[in-house]
Amino acid sequence: MSVTENIQASAPEDFIDVDLDEQDLTIEACSPDLEILYQDEFLVAVNKPFGLLVHRSWLDSHATEFALQKVRNQIGQYVFPVHRLDRPTSGVLLFALDKDSARNLMLQFAEHKVNKRYLAIVRGHLGDGELDYPLKEIMDKIADKKAKQDKPAQLAFSEYRCLAQTTIPIAVRPYDSSRYSLMALTPKTGRKHQLRRHMAHLRHPIIGDTSHGDGKHNAMFRDNFANQRLLLHAEFLSFRHPNSGQLLEINAPVDETFSALLTALNLAPDQA
Repeated sequence: MSVTENIQASAPEDFIDVDLDEQDLTIEACSPDLEILYQDEFLVAVNKPFGLLVHRSWLDSHATEFALQKVRNQIGQYVFPVHRLDRPTSGVLLFALDKDSARNLMLQFAEHKVNKRYLAIVRGHLGDGELDYPLKEIMDKIADKKAKQDKPAQLAFSEYRCLAQTTIPIAVRPYDSSRYSLMALTPKTGRKHQLRRHMAHLRHPIIGDTSHGDGKHNAMFRDNFANQRLLLHAEFLSFRHPNSGQLLEINAPVDETFSALLTALNLAPDQA
């Protein structure tokens, strides 16, 4: 039985299953190498840029670059993805370098023993809190076409903390000015698009979210700040090392686009 088959039944939705034969694919290296945040003989963590798929997907049959193959090429060996990071989300992406480490790390994800924290810019002024709001599973049109479509909503729990707030003198109908918050978001479960859907449920959608967000505010950010991305970044990941058992804490800095927006909006924590 394969590594993925051993835990697939208990894994959350951020579990990822990739055929190892895919690693032999040749890809186009159009963008710079990925920033390596941590590496040893058992695992490697990179700072995934927004817009990069983790692996080949029917979501975009024309994509020519994937994080899996880019990391493989950079370090010169096979890698095992152990969790999912949505294409429009940037931040910490973890790979194992052998099957035993992959099994250990995927079990930690499946058993919710991994701590994750994200940064997000959301519409409006939102304070601190937590949300226990079940979510219906999002089905892939192709991958899940034979799956049961009337599954009950699944437990979904998120914590959120306000880091900074701002009001800018740009009108977005029906208001003459616009308010935003920089949030630290901590998902305690691993549902698909959980943070994006939870923020939308709270009426504070994440800026740049084209599926669950606010089109008017997304357009304002495109027009005034040339922003083309989802403003959601996986900034922190902590887990037990698969070999030593020691606690590892990995931080990923935001990219220049996100950083420039924080400064322009007066949302950088050291500005608040």
